[in-house]
Amino acid sequence: MEETPLIEFKDVTKRFSERTILNRINLRIYEGQVTTIIGKSGTGKSVLLKHIIGLLKPDEGTILFRGKPIGKMTKPEWNEYTGQISYMFQNNALFDSMTVFENLAFPLRQTTTLSRKTIEERVMTRIAQIELSEVAHRYPSELSGGMQKRVALGRVLVTDPKIVLFDEPATGQDMIRRNAILGMIAEYQKKFGFTAVLISHDIPDVLFISNRLLILDRGKIVFQDSPDELDRIDLPFVKEFIESLEGFQEHLTGLKSKRAFKVRYQTALSQKHPHDTFVVATFTLGDLDRVEQNLGHETAQEIIKALGNYINSHFGAVGGFSTRQSKDHFVTVLPFSDIEEAGGIIQNFSQDLQEEGIGDIQREADLPDGKWFEFAVLGGVAEGKTGDRLNVVVASAQSREKIIGQFQCETRRLYWVHERKTWQSFHIRR
Repeated sequence: MEETPLIEFKDVTKRFSERTILNRINLRIYEGQVTTIIGKSGTGKSVLLKHIIGLLKPDEGTILFRGKPIGKMTKPEWNEYTGQISYMFQNNALFDSMTVFENLAFPLRQTTTLSRKTIEERVMTRIAQIELSEVAHRYPSELSGGMQKRVALGRVLVTDPKIVLFDEPATGQDMIRRNAILGMIAEYQKKFGFTAVLISHDIPDVLFISNRLLILDRGKIVFQDSPDELDRIDLPFVKEFIESLEGFQEHLTGLKSKRAFKVRYQTALSQKHPHDTFVVATFTLGDLDRVEQNLGHETAQEIIKALGNYINSHFGAVGGFSTRQSKDHFVTVLPFSDIEEAGGIIQNFSQDLQEEGIGDIQREADLPDGKWFEFAVLGGVAEGKTGDRLNVVVASAQSREKIIGQFQCETRRLYWVHERKTWQSFHIRR
């Protein structure tokens, strides 16, 4: 039996004067997922969000919450529904005259009857959870852009919402901060369990955190499914969208987009005989959540970027090509290799990572002083034959992943830990 959507639009139409913005929209948003809405400017994405929170009402059609039309809710039911929703504005909308603490306390003071002590306890708990304790009594103007975004997210979460709507949460940010913000949303969505709905132009980066993708074109939803299903849809706008990604490098690492990667894979293998083999290598940055907790999201994204660059450089030199498959997973295809070379491939990469790569990662990520942390790099390989489905070979390689490098860092000294648990240390220069 199909799961009941948390929120559902049925034939929703919205007009402004003679202009139809939403034209018989049908969509489904499921509980506990990250759903991202994309589309060209002026297609009605923000209008759609405002219908969810009740700032706008449809001219035609029905919006359902857990199967019940919100237009037929009683006042207590409506208050209960809207009380579960928070909205994070594109420009943060922080109060410059209020401290971080006061910004987070504001919605509780305005919308609840909680005591002063209870509000203080809840705000301080949330501030600690999002790692803002050291700046609790500072003003927004005294904080970096990334910290301001974290304050805005903290204010959204302080009321313990079940649904959070994000209007272009990372717009105008550089690639590191953009991915840090998206990573932060993904982390807190997992930690607090809310349902997230995003409007975003940050493609393909946002696809790494999205369970479900909706494409809005000319007032209609032309696609709604997992991002991995994009290739299977044969509609003009979706095809145009996919083709626009073919030459589009992934913002953070500069690797090929997943679509461009697949095109390169198909091109490379079309030139081989049916029984010729190739090798897929997969790599995972382990303990990423712990790195984010210890060092912050921006430093974690710097590490991802550096690792992706190193993978691309290392395997590109021997004819390989790579992509970032998900938040912390990379895939490389070596079209002219076989399984006999697989062990050597991983061994050489592991050795090069120890001797050179870890230094490159340290320099690119600019690791902070006085912080202890650890992370691991896992690798796996599998052999495929021309005609094999790429995702099957990738899954096989991932199932064989094992640790090929463990690293520990304390006050600018980075250590490589071998699988044999023996140590070799060296000082990394700035």
